[in-house]
Parts: sequence; C-alpha cells; structure tokens
Amino acid sequence: MDPKHLAHTIGAGLLSFPVTHFTASQSFDEAPYRQHIDWLLEHQPAGLFAAGGTGEFFSLALDEFAAVVRAAVQQTAGRVPVLAGCGYGTAVAQQYAAAAQAVGADGLLLLPPYLVNAEQEGLLAHVKAVCASTSLGVIFYNRDNAIANDVTLARMCDACPNLIGFKDGVGDIELMTRIYARLGDRLTYVGGLPTAETFALPYLEMGVTTYSSAIFNFLPRFASDFYAAVRRRDHAAVYASLREFVLPYIELRNRRKGYAVSIVKAGMRAVGRPAGPVRTPLTDLTDSELETLKQLIGDRT
Repeated sequence: MDPKHLAHTIGAGLLSFPVTHFTASQSFDEAPYRQHIDWLLEHQPAGLFAAGGTGEFFSLALDEFAAVVRAAVQQTAGRVPVLAGCGYGTAVAQQYAAAAQAVGADGLLLLPPYLVNAEQEGLLAHVKAVCASTSLGVIFYNRDNAIANDVTLARMCDACPNLIGFKDGVGDIELMTRIYARLGDRLTYVGGLPTAETFALPYLEMGVTTYSSAIFNFLPRFASDFYAAVRRRDHAAVYASLREFVLPYIELRNRRKGYAVSIVKAGMRAVGRPAGPVRTPLTDLTDSELETLKQLIGDRT
C-alpha cells in the first residue's frame, strides 16, 4: 500500500495489535493465529499490526517474525493493511524491515533500539537509515529510550518521505502539543500508552485520531464500541466504560512487571480463545488473577 494511503487508512479507525500464538513448547502456533485474525477482522479494525509489542516482537527470532507477518498478510488477504513490528539497533532493524517487506507487509512500526539511550542526532540517523532501507510506510514509536522532540521529529519528516506516523508511548502533554502544533497533518498520530483507552478522549483533542487497543484481542466488540464513543466525544459512555472495566483492568495489569502483554493472553483464555503462554522473560497471570479477570470480563463478550 502506498505510504500516504496507508497513513490515511490507519488514522480513520481503531487499530488491532494481535497476540502471537504459541504452543505449550513455545513454537509459533500458526493455525489458531490465522483463526484469531479472521475473528478480529469481523469487527473491522482500520489496520492490523503483526508481531508488534502485544505480539511479543521482542521475543521473536527473525525467521519466526517473518512467519508471523507472512501468516497475517496471507490471512487478511488485503482486507486491511498489515504493519509489522521492527526494532533493535539500526542494522538489525533494517533486517526486520526487509523481512517484513519480503512477505508483503504494508508498513512498519519502528520500536525503540535495544537498551541504549541516544542523543537526538543519533535517533535521527537511526530513523533515516531504517526508512531509507525500505519503501514501506513507517510509524515511529516514541517511548522509553527513543523519545524524539518536536524539532527532531520535524527533521525526520523532512528527511524521510515514508515516515507516515507517530505513536506516542510517553504521555507528555506538552510534547504532544508541540508536535501537533509543528507538524499538523503531516503525520498520522497513534495513541500507544498502556492502556490506550484511558488516554483516548483527551488525546483526540491533540490530533490523535486512533490508538492501539490490546483489549481488542479478546473483547473486540467492547473495544470498538469504546472507540466509537471516543470519536463522537460521548463523555458519559467513555467514563462509564472506564469505571466499569478499563480502570479495574489496569489495576490488575499493574500488579506485576510485564503484565501489559500477559493480561491480554489471559484475556484470550478467559473468553475461550487461548493463545498459549507468553515467552520468557514475561510471566503469565496466576490462576487467581485469571479468575479475577474472568469475573471482570463477565458477559462483555
């Protein structure tokens, strides 16, 4: 998909970040992964991000990553654009970008480099190198050790025509305001804070028209209804859903490190669509925590 068309498409609706299914022995479980994608597409997401953060990109070897993205591309069959995770150091990120393009992905989500912190010039050089290595549209994920300011982001946009999006995982209101004031509709803005639903309404006022919903994995109808309420600025409906489900869900997620992914796979088990365990170093929810999640989900399926 042409990067400009991709940018418009993903900015027009809710984004799905499917988990990656694993067997008990931790290998990629392709058949149920494909079935899961079909189920998600019934609820009409604007885009599907294969092997992203929720899809445990950080635990996938390059050949596994290619298999996951290929399966997503084949199963969607052009119904929605497929974007793939991409990250680590510059040379490795270029390899993942090439692998994603080779199996037919429409775009990339560029996650932070591994471990190191870098100056703005270093981040700029990193993004330029990755974008130059591919013709795919690229979304820069601003979080953790890869936080670009508004000036650097503008320089990235000038240097990289295929840089189409900015995903915020920081929650710095002033920074988001500066970025949108400087760049306007040059980019598509994606909410990427866990859990994104919490920030969706205030971020909409800053040009963030979409977000990545991990909850969409196991409660796609709830996630879609919530997004619709955000877009029509229905404060009563949004805050009712926050009080009744999202905020208690966040309390459970915050019990342990790494649960932002683990709780999504637990949600899959809770609704009868198991996706297998998380890979180490993450840990799965305990039995009692899973039971708490089941009670919270209730009849929302």
